Amino acid sequence: MRQELLSLPKGLAEEVSKNLVMVARLIDEDPEQAYAYSRIALRLASRVAAVREAAGFAAYATQKYSEALAEFRAAKRMTGSVELWPVMADCERGLGRPERALAMAGEPEVQKLDKAGQVEMRLVAAGARRDQGQLEAAIVTLQSPELASNAVQPWTARLRYAYADALLAAGREDEAREWFGKALEADKDGATDASDRLAELDGVEFVDAADLSDDEDQDGIENLVDDEDDEDEGDEDEGDDEDPAEVAAAERATDVTEYYDEDDEEYEPLEQSAADADVRGDKA
Repeated sequence: MRQELLSLPKGLAEEVSKNLVMVARLIDEDPEQAYAYSRIALRLASRVAAVREAAGFAAYATQKYSEALAEFRAAKRMTGSVELWPVMADCERGLGRPERALAMAGEPEVQKLDKAGQVEMRLVAAGARRDQGQLEAAIVTLQSPELASNAVQPWTARLRYAYADALLAAGREDEAREWFGKALEADKDGATDASDRLAELDGVEFVDAADLSDDEDQDGIENLVDDEDDEDEGDEDEGDDEDPAEVAAAERATDVTEYYDEDDEEYEPLEQSAADADVRGDKA
């Protein structure tokens, strides 16, 4: 890419380079923003193959397949390389034309691809078979020396995962579980969700820790309310067991205590009621 940018004036080359760096940095985490940067680079240097390729991948990441395909074709014409052949075929799938993707899988360009490119083309072809509802054909398409190999290559996890997914779609659950396990063994970078698929097949349900904490807090609040209600009910029950006469006497005693002032010359003690006399007489 640097060699291609050298054909541009220095200031322009630096500006284009900055935009391409942003495309590469954002394409996974923020595809739309990466696409915006790619359009700037494309305006500045549309005759640079690296710019057309970057614009193609940015459009592909945002599912603008027609635009992506046009950019990839332009880059291929400029370089003469067949490296982009598999992703061009996948764009055809994205446009709802799986038959064209399958036709591209049989073209001479595939034989010019390196091993990684050929595996990628196989994955695209299997996906096109599935698009057409040909599950068994998709499974057969993925069966290859690369799949059978015990050696772990950059493409191994994705190839095994695609095979497991096709098996599961065809109702071959036991085989799918086995191959999801093999995909997980090869997936050192977490490129697939093989672990989640295995857990799903085994009936394991993951619970979000935050949700669980909220539930526990709610349970605690409900238990606290229940405890308080029980205490209130207990207090009411205790009141029901008391003698009405004793309650009346206690209330009167409280009233006297509350309003009695020894310095108040006008204070006169309340006369003892018959109920108070009976209560005190019993206690004596």
